[in-house]
Amino acid sequence: MDTLTRRRFLLSSGVVAGTALAAGATGVTLNHVLSRARTDGRTPGSGILVLVTLYGGNDGLSTLVPYADAAYHDARPGLAFTADQTLHLDDALGLNAALPGLKKRWDERRLAIVRGVGYPKPDHSHFRSMAIWQTAAPEHAATTGWLGRWLDSQPHDPLRAISIGAVAPPALAGARTSGAVLPLGPLRLPDSAITGALRLAAKPSDGESPLQAAVAASCSDLLAVADQLGPTLAHLAASDQNVGASLEGAAAAPNAKKGAGPLDAQLAVVSECIKAGAPTQVYAVSLGGFDTHANEKDLQSRMLGELDSALAGFVADLEGSAHGADVTMLVHSEFGRRVAANGSDGTDHGTAGPVFVLGAGVSGGFYGDEPSLTNLDNGDLKFTTDFRSVYASVLNQVLGSDPAQTLGASFDQLPLIA
Repeated sequence: MDTLTRRRFLLSSGVVAGTALAAGATGVTLNHVLSRARTDGRTPGSGILVLVTLYGGNDGLSTLVPYADAAYHDARPGLAFTADQTLHLDDALGLNAALPGLKKRWDERRLAIVRGVGYPKPDHSHFRSMAIWQTAAPEHAATTGWLGRWLDSQPHDPLRAISIGAVAPPALAGARTSGAVLPLGPLRLPDSAITGALRLAAKPSDGESPLQAAVAASCSDLLAVADQLGPTLAHLAASDQNVGASLEGAAAAPNAKKGAGPLDAQLAVVSECIKAGAPTQVYAVSLGGFDTHANEKDLQSRMLGELDSALAGFVADLEGSAHGADVTMLVHSEFGRRVAANGSDGTDHGTAGPVFVLGAGVSGGFYGDEPSLTNLDNGDLKFTTDFRSVYASVLNQVLGSDPAQTLGASFDQLPLIA
């Protein structure tokens, strides 16, 4: 890997992610509640954000369905959902029928739906659009993520933000620190000689370059995560024969949820960490597969069903726990889809879409205006809510932070948290 590529990788994903991946972390489903947190466990009452990213560009019009709008049916013959195929939220909009868990939260007033979320001068590229969402910088290329900049403003703690899986998203990359990576399984560092070298690399040195300092800080973060959570994860993996099965055998386990998928496994890890009182304020998880250019109706509904099942299981698992009421989930994708169906029973890359915010402390309901299906921008929806307003709201109302310090400017906030 050449120097420029390495540098880009450090800035976008973090050395923690790359080193953890190189360590050969394997995926397992966690099946046992963490017995205790470390001595720096969190106090109930402080906010926890769980960021759920749907990769591929989720079709907002088939998720939050404008079933009563004739323009919707005209634009999507054969692809549109009828009124009796949706879960009605009011007399105009309904959720995809694959989302009964979210409908339950809506009825409980614990689901906020922010409509028409996007940004000026939208880009149809997956990579550029996701970079914009992850950095909160639509006007220019940025080298830090929005949550990475928040991390930079906080007292340093390698467990303040954790990405579940093998690689950290750019959103967690800061200028001086980054989110950690918690693999789906035991965190196994290399042999003692290599680990010893990592410990040497983690020690700061006078006169080192900023890039060398970033490498040292990232190695230090990895070692801290391994020290704090590694033994617990190793114990869980070792006890699989008694309490569950590996990811490959999860469906056959007596206590496993039928049809469990990758997001279930990620959120199971998050749930165990939260219930144990881990000192983490931000968790990042993801689900891919939403690039529905063909045969969308059944494919997207299956993906939404997987999302809904994972979210419902996560919420149910945290109900009644000491920290469950502190959790807010933010669900988003890099863009929506075009209004008109294409010739393959699918949709192509579009612009604005809905963002879901759910949790015990959420003030449920609609936020933002529903985009017009007839007043379009070259076939695309015109955004009505700047995505940075959503970020500003959760930074302030969930994380207790000054949004302008992280976002570089002030944005209107939505009263998402009661």
